[in-house]
Amino acid sequence: MAQLLRGKASIDPRFKHIRPTVYALSRVNFSGFTYNGNGGGGGAGSGQRRQNFYYQEFLRGPKFGGYQYYQSSRGYGMLVGRVLRGVLKLRYLVLGGAIGGGVTLNKRYEEWKDGLPDMKWLEEVLPDNEKWGQFTKSLLAVKDSVKDSIEIDPRLKQLSENKINEWREWFDKRLDNAIEAAETQQNPQIETTKEELRSKNTVNAKSLSAEESRRRVETLQSQVDALQTEIMNVQLKYQREIEKLEKENRDLRQQYLILKTNRKQPQKKRIKKSLIDMYSEVLDELSGYDTSYSTADHLPRVVVVGDQSSGKTSVLEAIAQARIFPRGSGEMMTRAPVKVTLSEGPYHVAQFRDSDREYDLTRESDLADLRRDVEIRMRNSVRGGKTVSMDVISMTVKGPGLQRMVLVDLPGIISTQTVDMAADTKDSIKHMTEHYMSNPNAIILCIQDGSVDAERSNVTDLVSQCDPLGKRTIFVLTKVDMAEDLADPNRIRKILSGKLFPMKALGYFAVVTGRGRKDDSIETIREYEEKFFKNSKLFQSGVTMSHQVTTRNLSLAVADRFWKMVRETIEQQADAFKATRFNLETEWKNNFPRLRESGRDELFEKAKGEVLDEVVNLSQVSAKKWEELLNDKLWEKLSNYVFENVYLPAAQSGSTNSFNTMVDIKLRQWAEQALPAKSVEAGWEALQKEFQHLMEVARKTPDHDDLYDNLKSAVIDEAIRRHSWEDKAIDMLRVIQLNTLEDRSVHDKNEWDQAVRFFESSVKEKLQHTEQTISEMFGPSTTQKWLHWRSSTEDQNKRKHVKSELDKILGSDAKHSPTLSYDELTTVRKNLQRNNVEVETDYIRETWYPIYRRHFLKQALNRAYDCRKAYYLYTQQGSDCEINCSDVVLFWRIQQVIKVTANALRQQVINREARRLDKEIKEVLDEYGEDDEKKQQLLTGKRVTLAEELIRVRHIQEKLEEFINALNQEK
Repeated sequence: MAQLLRGKASIDPRFKHIRPTVYALSRVNFSGFTYNGNGGGGGAGSGQRRQNFYYQEFLRGPKFGGYQYYQSSRGYGMLVGRVLRGVLKLRYLVLGGAIGGGVTLNKRYEEWKDGLPDMKWLEEVLPDNEKWGQFTKSLLAVKDSVKDSIEIDPRLKQLSENKINEWREWFDKRLDNAIEAAETQQNPQIETTKEELRSKNTVNAKSLSAEESRRRVETLQSQVDALQTEIMNVQLKYQREIEKLEKENRDLRQQYLILKTNRKQPQKKRIKKSLIDMYSEVLDELSGYDTSYSTADHLPRVVVVGDQSSGKTSVLEAIAQARIFPRGSGEMMTRAPVKVTLSEGPYHVAQFRDSDREYDLTRESDLADLRRDVEIRMRNSVRGGKTVSMDVISMTVKGPGLQRMVLVDLPGIISTQTVDMAADTKDSIKHMTEHYMSNPNAIILCIQDGSVDAERSNVTDLVSQCDPLGKRTIFVLTKVDMAEDLADPNRIRKILSGKLFPMKALGYFAVVTGRGRKDDSIETIREYEEKFFKNSKLFQSGVTMSHQVTTRNLSLAVADRFWKMVRETIEQQADAFKATRFNLETEWKNNFPRLRESGRDELFEKAKGEVLDEVVNLSQVSAKKWEELLNDKLWEKLSNYVFENVYLPAAQSGSTNSFNTMVDIKLRQWAEQALPAKSVEAGWEALQKEFQHLMEVARKTPDHDDLYDNLKSAVIDEAIRRHSWEDKAIDMLRVIQLNTLEDRSVHDKNEWDQAVRFFESSVKEKLQHTEQTISEMFGPSTTQKWLHWRSSTEDQNKRKHVKSELDKILGSDAKHSPTLSYDELTTVRKNLQRNNVEVETDYIRETWYPIYRRHFLKQALNRAYDCRKAYYLYTQQGSDCEINCSDVVLFWRIQQVIKVTANALRQQVINREARRLDKEIKEVLDEYGEDDEKKQQLLTGKRVTLAEELIRVRHIQEKLEEFINALNQEK
């Protein structure tokens, strides 16, 4: 303000013509009714005293009446003459100021023009500057014409005519008042010395009544208020002009770069990151590396803290110049820290750190999408019954005129928990706030609601505890428009001077962040803020100073402090990370001297390659081996059904014709229903078994690294769980199997021999299982008792008695049916009763089943021995053959179905299923590759954690060095 009054500050040329008058007003001493032109004693001459008295009378007018002066008519005439001379002199001053304003405008244009980049090359593209040269010459001609004449150039006169007429009317009115006062009052002698005039004024002032003194004070105060309001208006207009020139400068520079780029050959260059973006990337890296500020993460951030609904988010939005955060009616909306990186750019856009989408902040639809995405991210971060989360949401906002800084918006501090909040919400918010403020280089932006009582504030105590000296705290009083009518101005003065709260700060600011309307734009809020402070009693009465108000001044102050602290601390933080890196490298060399430090991502890629190599090895398995694997797996899956549901029921029917008929029926039903699905299941298990076998073989190689075993097993298990055989394979197998089972003629001796061996091996396998069942049921034999010192239980002894009776029945009838008749059961039970053994009928049946099964299987095995050389007899006599070989033919049919099915499954595995399994494994690997939690869970150990930390510290150090180099270049 002082510079403005002295005429040293740069003011819009349109207001230059009021400088002499403002300068004259600044020389008036309003504390009394005397004038001191030099600020000291009576060093000025009589002419100077007359001029001083003229200014005094000019300002006071008739309202400064009350003086009792006595003078002669000569003195009255001298006064009128001097007044007229002053009028003419003031006219010269006003007109000279107007002309000087035009000259200053020309000078400002020349200075601005010299500051632009060299655009000589534009002469080939753009027109010449003839018009600009003519305009400059016309301005210089105005300057020369003033020397010879006081006539004003018509163009300049037209610009300032209205303002000059306004000042003339005002001056004429004041002159008339002064003349009227001179006629009605007797003025003192003009030639009176300065000391005599002061003494007379003092005596006259004492003689004034209290009411007149009060009116004079009110008049003076109103004039001071008017002058202060005018200064505020000038400052706001000047600020808008600066912003307009800055925008024009940016547009011209952008056009300059476009033209320069189009003129030269296009070259691929690396996009240079802005300084604040580089710094933000360092903070993002540190946010995951050091969450407790225990190592070296002491880099500055602007931490926005305050009570809930105190206006924190609104202040941040005003600084970012966009409504980027969701809003609720009394509901907690900020549930997680939001890191906002502000930087200057040609377009007003926002972008999340982990997303490629840019939100155009000039479009309401993009703003709505941005607010919705912020809310979704916040709600996703508080899953599991939490209310607040420590997960940081990183966002970048770029736009014209934005100050470069990094702000972290935290959840508001609450006094009371509601029932829908988690039990630890209040403490969690407090600990989170203390955690961020505990960073010794964090700039604390303390937000205080101006519409509530200061005694209800919770945040000021926390801030004073973390920063008792206030060396990194900036205090912001919000909602001042609501506080003006509710609070005492003296109380607000105390708040903004740091005398009310028990905390200290670097600066104190008062802002207005809106009218409480959700739909208001940032431009509307800004205009409302400027209008409020322009007309506010707080500003006009001197409670606040111009540099303490508006969000723009706040953002300038915060950005200035932020970069000052960054420059003071960045070198120290870089040195700390150098020391950390040296310690980690030493530890790695001592523990893993022959290995290269590889992070989880690199280790995962190596494990991924090994798994995919094993999938490729599936294609190297021979067809013969696949058929052997599939044959074994098919019979393993089908043998139980063949014996229990097909062979045994048919063979125990008693006749060859019944056997064949029952076999045909059961085989057809089986082939139409369960057999194809069981075959596909067997094929899938064979594929899985072979793949796991290849993995086991790979583990036994000398260069195998067991670090990847958990990951490989998890990937394979998940892929196998997801994989399913193609549905059309079942239909294809059903047709093949039905056609194969229709053939009942063994084609040659070789196939007959294979069927006999297959039948023998199958019967022997079932007989072995039956012998084990009998051994468990009847206890050890006599030999086992003597050799192994084993004894029979009471139940086993009872079953032996039952077995002896049942053996008699089979001994008397070798072709006995599978079931016992009622008479046979009664006979056995009565014979046991004679031996004092009481058993039930069901007990006898349970004992009969394994005994008869073994008897039947031995008979079947004997038939297999008889059928070894009966092929030619079978081919000649057919079903009338003396030796019954129908069971051999059945097993030949089963064998042929297994062969055909195995061949079809082998082709399916090689041509389709191995590739589909490869695809499933790749999908699982891709999913695990994007899941950091999975990689941390499956890749563990000191080797991994130490390498991860070392790689991260190196990366952070490189980022810091890159940022420091860019920062030094900017200096």
